[in-house]
Amino acid sequence: MMFSFNMFDHPIPRAFQNRFSTQYRCYSVSMLAGPNDRSDVEKGGKIIMPPSALDQLSRLNITYPMLFKLTNKNSDRMTHCGVLEFVADEGICYLPHWMMQNLLLEEGGLVQVESVNLMVATYSKFQPQSPDFLDITNPKAVLENALRNFACLTTGDVIAINYNEKIYELRVMETKPDKAVSIIECDMNVDFDAPLGYKEPERRYKAPEEPTEEEGDPSTWTDMDMRFRAFTGSGNRLDGKKKGIEPSPVPIDPSDIKRGIPNYEYKVGRITFIRNSRPQPRKTTEDEDSEFIAFSGEGQSLRKKGGRKP
Repeated sequence: MMFSFNMFDHPIPRAFQNRFSTQYRCYSVSMLAGPNDRSDVEKGGKIIMPPSALDQLSRLNITYPMLFKLTNKNSDRMTHCGVLEFVADEGICYLPHWMMQNLLLEEGGLVQVESVNLMVATYSKFQPQSPDFLDITNPKAVLENALRNFACLTTGDVIAINYNEKIYELRVMETKPDKAVSIIECDMNVDFDAPLGYKEPERRYKAPEEPTEEEGDPSTWTDMDMRFRAFTGSGNRLDGKKKGIEPSPVPIDPSDIKRGIPNYEYKVGRITFIRNSRPQPRKTTEDEDSEFIAFSGEGQSLRKKGGRKP
């Protein structure tokens, strides 16, 4: 007689069979050994894992793109990321500096790495951590270009982007349709919140100045230059003398100053166009009787009337 023994009463679900989960000691990219400069890792949201992780992931037959959940169990902080390469030493993974700050990790700290499937992003909202971000001419285009190096976004993270050799930090305020989303090959709407520490400039409204008594007095209008005066500038003589070159402005006649006449018959909601046109003379009966007749004039001849002289 043969007996079979099962440790579990129920079979393990397929979702847990295809799940990658392990712990690594994490270091910043600056600790990565090698002659090549890996500053590109700092500009995005992807990590570098050991080759054994690729071997294990290929056996699990997980979905692509590969997305991971990073958790610091000591501080109960978590974020999400993608993978850039599998060239790290065994038992070690390399993270961007901003990601280690979000997880409150130090050099050599333990981080839990788990494979996840995230929904595709449709909306995200960012808050710049400094008003200097407003100095960028087109911040939306700069952010869109920087997000090409990211694989996913997590609400609450503070990401770092590099533009013109300057680091700008932005907090992910909101993501839709979930708190963690994938931004690979997606059509996502981007919105910005007011930068941290930003103060709107105060708008000062000036009260309209009331006209003084002198401005309202017509007797003072003669002192104002209300019209253009031609040839009122000073001239220079070829011989260098200054005799007779001082301008002599012509005084303005008060009758030349034209002031508008108010329309005392003005009604609210009615526009009246006043044109300075002369009234046309009325037609008399004589003008109506005289009609135009073509070719009714008298002609002239070059020859005089009469016969030729003998």
